[in-house]
Amino acid sequence: MGKHRLVETSTSSSSRCVTASVHAVHSFEVTSFSLLEGMGAGIFVSSRTFRAGGRGWNIRVYPDGWKEEDKAEYVSAFLCLVDGPKDAKTRTKYTLELLQKDGKVSELTRCSAVMLSHTFEAVDSYWGLGKFVDKSKLKPLLRLNVDCFTVRCALTIIGESQSEDVAAPSVVVEEFPQPNMHQHLEHMLKTGKDTDVTFDVDGQIFHAHRCVLAARSAVFESELLGPMKEKAIEEPIKVADMEPSIFEDLLHFIYTDSISDSNNDVHDKNMFMQHLLVAADRYGLDRLRLMCEVSLCHGIDAQTVATTLALAEQHHCARLKDACLKFVASRRDVLGVVMKTDGFKHLMASCPLIVVEILDKIAEA
Repeated sequence: MGKHRLVETSTSSSSRCVTASVHAVHSFEVTSFSLLEGMGAGIFVSSRTFRAGGRGWNIRVYPDGWKEEDKAEYVSAFLCLVDGPKDAKTRTKYTLELLQKDGKVSELTRCSAVMLSHTFEAVDSYWGLGKFVDKSKLKPLLRLNVDCFTVRCALTIIGESQSEDVAAPSVVVEEFPQPNMHQHLEHMLKTGKDTDVTFDVDGQIFHAHRCVLAARSAVFESELLGPMKEKAIEEPIKVADMEPSIFEDLLHFIYTDSISDSNNDVHDKNMFMQHLLVAADRYGLDRLRLMCEVSLCHGIDAQTVATTLALAEQHHCARLKDACLKFVASRRDVLGVVMKTDGFKHLMASCPLIVVEILDKIAEA
């Protein structure tokens, strides 16, 4: 019998909603307003008809208000549908605003000039603001504008909404390039282009970029961008108690976020990592400090464990200290070998209480 294989397939598609709209703006200037007062409530003057969305519109202004009950205290303003398709509902959004002489919206209607939404269902239907502007507050504006004011209508006619397919992007990326920012920074360090700070390490000069160092180390930030900034610009910064090779690798890490692999000798590498850990702790480079600590944990031997343990104690490296103590307690003959090294003498001189922890660890084993 033949074997049946299940083949899984998947598809992906998308669509979007698109709503058509038409925009129009019409301004209606009302002149000699004082002559229009007293016309009575419900009587209006209108703008010329303007067209938008295949329909005719005008702005109606009621000098004595729209309703009798308002006692002519307000000017009313409305948008009116003048002509258009019969039995066709027209959805709109619009504003009615009072303009100053400079064309800016007057504070008199700023609060009431909200976006209005209305569906006009028949010709000659109108909708707007019965209390468009308080007439008592309008008088100062009329004095400035020679008894005139302007009403502006910004109208949006909303059409039907339709769904349409969205084409999938045709760009296919087979493989993203590997991150290479560290390579560019390393090149910038090696070429020395646009360096602005200099270090003197035991007579050897190093050039670097203060913004890079400050971004990576809070200690460098304080030294290079703090109160001593001007002095650091004028003359080389002397770095004491550090070998030039260690400072060079410190800079390499700052620019590349990696440790140089130029040292392959196991013993020399162990010494190198010890010095680099001290430098990392000095400049607050926690990631480099941890990387050195991990490397030293893997390189512990009887000849170096004492110096490494002293280093771990002095620089508060809990992981490294625990690894060293476990190594010493791993076999009975290890402690005897360690005690004969110069490093153990240094350990006893610098950290005499550590012997108690060594004995406790041996007892636990």
